[in-house]
Amino acid sequence: MGKNESVHSYKKIIGFVPQDDIVHGNLTVEENLWFSAHCRLSAYMSKPDKVLIVERVIESLGLQSVRDSMVGTVEKRGISGGQRKRVNVGLEMVMEPSLLILDEPTSGLDSASSQLLLRALRREALEGVNICMVVHQPSYALFKMFDDLVLLAKGGLTVYHGPVKKVEEYFAGLGISVPERVNPPDHYIDVLEGIVKSSASSSVDYKELPLRWMLHNGYPIPPDMQKHAAGLVVSPVELNPDHGTNPTSTGMGEQSFAGELWQDVKSNVELHRDKIRHNFLKSSDLSHRRTPGVFQQYRYFLGRISKQRLREAKIQAADYLILFLAGACLGSITKPSDQTFGATGYAHSIIAVSLLCKIAALRSFSLEKLQYWRESASGMSSVAYFLAKDTFDHFNTVIKPVVYLSMYYFFTNPRSSFADNYTVMLCLLYCVTGIAYVLAIFFEPGPAQLWSVLLPVVLTLISAQPNKSEVLKFVAKLCYPNWALEAFVIANAERYYGVWLITRCGSLMKTGYNLHYWGLCLFVLMLIGLVSRVVAFFGMITFKKK
Repeated sequence: MGKNESVHSYKKIIGFVPQDDIVHGNLTVEENLWFSAHCRLSAYMSKPDKVLIVERVIESLGLQSVRDSMVGTVEKRGISGGQRKRVNVGLEMVMEPSLLILDEPTSGLDSASSQLLLRALRREALEGVNICMVVHQPSYALFKMFDDLVLLAKGGLTVYHGPVKKVEEYFAGLGISVPERVNPPDHYIDVLEGIVKSSASSSVDYKELPLRWMLHNGYPIPPDMQKHAAGLVVSPVELNPDHGTNPTSTGMGEQSFAGELWQDVKSNVELHRDKIRHNFLKSSDLSHRRTPGVFQQYRYFLGRISKQRLREAKIQAADYLILFLAGACLGSITKPSDQTFGATGYAHSIIAVSLLCKIAALRSFSLEKLQYWRESASGMSSVAYFLAKDTFDHFNTVIKPVVYLSMYYFFTNPRSSFADNYTVMLCLLYCVTGIAYVLAIFFEPGPAQLWSVLLPVVLTLISAQPNKSEVLKFVAKLCYPNWALEAFVIANAERYYGVWLITRCGSLMKTGYNLHYWGLCLFVLMLIGLVSRVVAFFGMITFKKK
């Protein structure tokens, strides 16, 4: 208590439920709750205790009947909207927070679902959890469940802050009474908006309500409102005897424009300092809760991703089928040439494989940005999340070259071995997957797909250009297709013997390739893939939704 620390220092014991239902649609209700419990509860808590917590949340939210049902996505129908909303709340309840903040948790729910949710939150409050929520148009039954109430006017100014039981008494003192058979919160909101006049006997204007609350509590009046406060007539009933009542003794002087500007700059710097310190310097944790470390969370993320990918087996099979057909088509139309060592066919292969694999790799990060932002804000490890995604994508990196070459290699029958072609293709896929991560994180899905199509085509055309100028040669060295194409050509040229040695040397001199650079080409491809992943990771932890 009383410590001037960033809110990030307490994020492990603070739960925030966003207004949008940000949950994983390709997981069941129980799997969503269990993952949140695994990553956010104390690492020293036993599994039976975690089971009891998850079961208690499922029961209190009324999710027993759908616990094994898929939540559902836009394309695939799952549980109902009300049940999805309760899962959204349950993700924070299972981590047993000390403070739970909810943004309009009852929006879109019927009265029965709203009461069920509020009862569950009420039980949490009785257990010692501090719950704060924003609610629009609550029914009278829901309204009576709250302990304290904050009413805000336009501009975020407070009109009332105190017990629910005393709100009618306070407004009655202002001459604002609730008509019969009218819901009190609805009436107060209508008065604040100026839709309904306070009453015929009251001379209070709705614009004066924030000022009257400040005077009632003896709060300092902002400089821009002092002119209105000076001419305000306050009845003795409205005054709070525990506070001062002089509207002019505010303790606040007029502030210059430069002073206001300096305060804004100072607050922005402090806000960004907290974010930088948390993301990179790891500010001190004052919550005294030790959640699972990076390695343990990596295991949890890996298990979740494996379930998600298995349930998307049709999409994975479609990727393999398209790649298989692409290998057959390009292999059948490619005409091997001893003068070019099959460079034309390899250039087409680089374009096809890069394009198809980039678009497939975009799904790893572009489809779950909202989920990641929520999980990282709650304290889950970004390192574990990124490494788990990349680890599972290595499966495709290993398998897809085999799928493509199984058709292309045997149709073209090049002089180079299948192992050499596979090695180059493996490094190429590692490279383009890393580039796809960067595109998925820095761009929206539409532009990211467009760049995934344009980059392989343009860069490969630059790399395969014959008789390149010095400037074009320099530009080509910066393009990953240049190194992949050179590796393919070198692997093919090494198999030429005897009388073909003269032809091999002449052809390599025209293209500018070096027979001893095969290992260097593979190293550059792997290096580009590694650097791309580092850039993608730092972009992921620094770029947030505006």
